[in-house]
Amino acid sequence: MAYALHVTLQKRLHSLAPGLTPRSVLEKFGTVQMIDVHLPTTDDRTVIMSRYTQPEPDLQILLKQLRLSFPGQPPPRMALKGNLARQGVVKTF
Repeated sequence: MAYALHVTLQKRLHSLAPGLTPRSVLEKFGTVQMIDVHLPTTDDRTVIMSRYTQPEPDLQILLKQLRLSFPGQPPPRMALKGNLARQGVVKTF
């Protein structure tokens, strides 16, 4: 599977950005991170917002060239304060 994805990316890069290798593209994608922002509420709950970081300008250009885009940010989740780490009680709202 990994080999098939590597070859597919290589073929797309050959026509759109011939100077780039699949490895360099994957390294650029590796700079994007997913983080969880925890916001406490006044009623002892926590709003958890999972967010990915904005791509660097060179990655934005590459995404445009490859005709790719990131999906929308995931919806926030609500967790009970005491159960957040122990039981993983998390509700999406």
